[in-house]
This record gives sequence, C-alpha cells and structure tokens, in this order.
Amino acid sequence: MSQERNPLFHWAKTRLSVVLGLLMLTFGLLKVVNPTIDGWFHVQIQQSHLPHSAMLMGKIAEIVTGILFLLPRFRQWPAKWEGRILLIACSGLFLVMLVAVYVHLQPGVPPEVLPLGIKPPVIPLFVLLLGVMVAIPAWKDSQTEELPVLVSQ
Repeated sequence: MSQERNPLFHWAKTRLSVVLGLLMLTFGLLKVVNPTIDGWFHVQIQQSHLPHSAMLMGKIAEIVTGILFLLPRFRQWPAKWEGRILLIACSGLFLVMLVAVYVHLQPGVPPEVLPLGIKPPVIPLFVLLLGVMVAIPAWKDSQTEELPVLVSQ
C-alpha cells in the first residue's frame, strides 16, 4: 500500500506534528518565563562550553519550531505547502535536538539540570525519532504535483 493511501501516515504526520509543536513551544516559552527552568538551561549551555548567544538562540529556535509545527493546523494549506512547512519545522527540530544530544553527552553537565534528571540523551533521541516520523510523510507531500484548477466559463 502506498504512503499516500495509507491513513496511518496521515494520522501520524498530523497528530505528531501537533504533539511536537506543543512540546517545542511549551518548553521554549517555559525557558523564557520560568526562572527555575531558565536557570537549568543556563547551566546546560555554560557547562557544555557553548557560546553565550546559544541561550537566546535556543529559546527562539524552540518557540519558532513549535509555531511552525502548529501552523498547518490553524489554516488549510495545499498538501505540498503543508509538507514544506513541516519539513522546515523538522529541520529546526533536528538542529535543536542534535544540540540537546551534545549537551547530554558533556561530562560537565550535571543530571540535575537535564529533563527528568536523565543523563543519557534518551529524550532528545526519542524526539528526533518522532521528527523523522513526521518528516517522511511531509517529504512525500512536498513532492506531489498539484493539478491546476480549470475554471469553465
């Protein structure tokens, strides 16, 4: 059965994009408004020896990525454009999660400042997997050729 006809792929892309959008937007905003989480984030960046600008860039990247995942749910887009928007969101997610994996692997970052106190990068790798599950059908959708609409007079 081709992917275009399989409702499971459409369901996965739609539902997972909402979950990832809410996840990224929530954690990005929490880093802006919650001093405790923001403090943990500062320790993560500093102990990973990333530049100071990574703090602001990480917050912005999470918020923008979350919005991009949610954008196709607020307005009806042609499948091709929805796929392209989700691919941009997945690209942002991959970048953020690769940095998160790097941070988890740094010996100077204490587990107390990581999500759920888990030192191995289990959470960012799982989120990366969810991103791949959205990216594959989004890629297929972005490659579809749309037939022009003929207007009869």
